[in-house]
Amino acid sequence: MPNPADPSRPGANAEDSFLDLLVETIETLDRGVRGQFLQKFFKAVAQVDLTESISLEFWDQVLQRRRMLSESLGRSVSLKTAMVDVLSATSVMRVPILMEYEELKKLQINAATDALTGLYNRRLFEEYFNKELNRAKRYGQHLTLVIMDLHRFKEVNDRYGHLKGDQALQAAASTLRKTLRTSDYAFRIGGDEFAMLLPQTDPEQSSTLCRRLRANYEVAIQPMKFDVPLALDYGIGVCPEDGDETEVLMRIADERLYQLKNASRTNSRVIPIEHQPPREPAIPASPLAAAAAAALGTAMAGADKRKWERVSLAGTRAYAVLSDLPSKTAKVIDLSYGGVALQTERPDDLPSTFQAVLHVPILPPVKVSLRKTYTQTVDGNGARVGCAFVN
Repeated sequence: MPNPADPSRPGANAEDSFLDLLVETIETLDRGVRGQFLQKFFKAVAQVDLTESISLEFWDQVLQRRRMLSESLGRSVSLKTAMVDVLSATSVMRVPILMEYEELKKLQINAATDALTGLYNRRLFEEYFNKELNRAKRYGQHLTLVIMDLHRFKEVNDRYGHLKGDQALQAAASTLRKTLRTSDYAFRIGGDEFAMLLPQTDPEQSSTLCRRLRANYEVAIQPMKFDVPLALDYGIGVCPEDGDETEVLMRIADERLYQLKNASRTNSRVIPIEHQPPREPAIPASPLAAAAAAALGTAMAGADKRKWERVSLAGTRAYAVLSDLPSKTAKVIDLSYGGVALQTERPDDLPSTFQAVLHVPILPPVKVSLRKTYTQTVDGNGARVGCAFVN
């Protein structure tokens, strides 16, 4: 028996061939996007308002009805015949309309993309994030999530109007498309918020790419001549260094985004913290502390009131390998400009001074000399050991 989906079967006309192509096209869509597409498709074809779940059910019924009719008649039955049969049986079809192929492609694009920027939309972001994270965990690969927004975008809208604001958003989308690799994904997830998924990209590569994006966007908006220091702010979460769950990576990326944003508020020209020239520290500090302050988005080397501020590493996989105690590790709880807090079950094993290799998100491993300053018991979790950096 000829395959009902074969457009070359005898008697197939342009309409039938088009609808056969529809079957193949829909099969390539993820289920969530497929439901959204089919909802719009049935609306355009039969002027019926269906939910996404019912649209998916009807589509399965159409394909099943087509197979049954073809088998019982001993010849190929067109998709249109099966569709009319199913919709008529449910008393929902009123005015059937056949679509042009270009309209089909438009529906497919609209179901997955943001209308203003042409980037993938939030719905597709959530699907791709889960899919790529599962792939990264399965094969032991890196995956970087980047959350971005436009620094002081509201001021642009207020001073120049929403048309100029839309142009700024479109310039951001264009910058993402031109800068990213073909294996990367860019999304507009709402308002002036964007997201990127960077498969097989480690923390150092991610930071480099984000700095390049920021610089490219600055060039892209120069012709607009905004008086507002518009810029791309970003926060990064990396699997597996920062965690391997979507909620954890989203939270960490958001926290780093707002750390950068808050640290930049007093600057007349917004510059990523890792690019700011270092100031003379008021206390001895290791290169690790300065680098960590930059990478984690806290301006510890700034005003005096921030000298002792701690960057919490809770929820990350930060740890220390204790060089003086082979095979012993300790969890890194937080980091400050002058030292680090470790969590260990046997604090008495630590000598008064010792060396350690710190593994902190966004940074390469760094060897430091530490001096114990205090020990504090933590209920059910051993003890917290405060350590100062020793130059």
